[in-house]
Amino acid sequence: MKKQSFLHGAAILALATAIVKVLGALYKIPLGNIIGDDGYGYFTTAYDIYSVLLTISTAGLPVAMSRMISESQALGNNAQIRRVYQASLRVFLTIGVVGSAGMLLFCRQLAQFMNSPNSWASIAALAPAVLFVCVVSSYRGFFQGQSNMTPTSVSQVFEALCKLVIGLGAAWFTMKKTGSVPLSAGAAILGVTVGTVVSTLYLAARHRQAARAVDYTAGATKPMGATVRELLSIAIPITVGAAGLQIINLIDAKIVMGRLLGAAAFTQDQADLLKGIYNFCQTLFNLPAAFVVPITISIIPSITGFLTMKNTRGALQVEESGIRIMSLLGLPCGMGLAALAGPILQMLRHYGPEQLATGRPILMIFGFAVIFNCLVLLTNAIMQAHGNVTTPLITMLIGGIVKVLVNYFLVGSRAVNIVGAPIGTLCCYVTITVLNLLAMRRMMGERTPRIIHTMWKPLVASVLMGAAAWAVCGLLSRFVRVSFACLGAILIACVVYVVLVVAMRIITLDDCMLLPKGEKIAKFLRIH
Repeated sequence: MKKQSFLHGAAILALATAIVKVLGALYKIPLGNIIGDDGYGYFTTAYDIYSVLLTISTAGLPVAMSRMISESQALGNNAQIRRVYQASLRVFLTIGVVGSAGMLLFCRQLAQFMNSPNSWASIAALAPAVLFVCVVSSYRGFFQGQSNMTPTSVSQVFEALCKLVIGLGAAWFTMKKTGSVPLSAGAAILGVTVGTVVSTLYLAARHRQAARAVDYTAGATKPMGATVRELLSIAIPITVGAAGLQIINLIDAKIVMGRLLGAAAFTQDQADLLKGIYNFCQTLFNLPAAFVVPITISIIPSITGFLTMKNTRGALQVEESGIRIMSLLGLPCGMGLAALAGPILQMLRHYGPEQLATGRPILMIFGFAVIFNCLVLLTNAIMQAHGNVTTPLITMLIGGIVKVLVNYFLVGSRAVNIVGAPIGTLCCYVTITVLNLLAMRRMMGERTPRIIHTMWKPLVASVLMGAAAWAVCGLLSRFVRVSFACLGAILIACVVYVVLVVAMRIITLDDCMLLPKGEKIAKFLRIH
């Protein structure tokens, strides 16, 4: 099987993420026109239930698989790789069967529970996807643990394509033939289910191909029960942390609306408007993290492999390279959102003065929070690769509690109102970052990666880029519409940032060597 460097794998996953995001936008925009706002509400309700089951099945188990398979591969124990895959498949199938059966058999009851009775068809259509996504996750963990990210990336694109083509086609056909919005919403979400089936078939074929190329009978195996216990001991804390944070976010959403309507004394319509602006800004806040996740997925098996072979220097090099690449992606995104908060909202949502007065500070604060969010994702992955899965759970829950408390007091103030919510988010991720850094220093000692030393150059480049974007946008807006001024500023900012990255020699020769065609890239950028 072809093994990739962590940065090569991260680049492949990041490219797939970009393609999936584009296909997702092409899917959601026309879908709203086909099934309307009501139908989109049914679609979202089903997806909310699916997301909870998805978190349970995919938050911790693939990470556990990746670590255990990487350890076995480093030791040349191919038989244990197969045993880990078999053990994980049993766990995944159990979760998948229970989840799918529950959604299918109780689709109407779940719809009633979510106060959306007409979403039953969407819930039923999505039910089989839980089973197939569990099988898909076991295959992805098998490949990711061996530092081969290509099958995962291709399968993600297949899922997005099926969702686009099958989902939109089925929704349009059902609406034309029946005129039923609930059934059309169910048909739209059927594309997600078909996508997981296609992804499963593709990964199964790749798995058979890998089994023919590699002898997975060589080496000794641990008992199945011991392998399952080790798998769960790693996966459960990660899953509990992800599920716990999701529950805290649900509680937080309820508190935000309650404080707006209560202590801040807004009407229902006013509170809905403020929350809608906040939710849109939150969508933009979540976007940069999607491109950091590929780094975390790729970095875990790479660090684990080095640690298994007692090569702490190699592990440290990968960790610092991961921090540098995360900084190159996350810092400019955060600074860009902060610098162009108003123009971005005018370009994407055509906000008027009142909405802009609310949205601009929200997006600015979210811009700074992006930096800490990305740092949290990477430090969590580094600790998990070192075998510490409990600390990220504890720090994330503490951060979530901080967020709820800050939001409770600030959102309840009429003067601050909804702007208090992104402040709570920023405080949450700053808290987690500080706690993670302290925990890493205590756990790793002198082998702790030099985070501040690694990040300062990307930070300077990002600040200068943000200043350039702000100045260019202000200048262009005198002559053209704000939307065109914003696009022009973004393009100029990208050019400025690339020039600064090359001039400041932020990317090292070691980083280039981890990329495909690394020698040619280094020669082109004149990196020695």
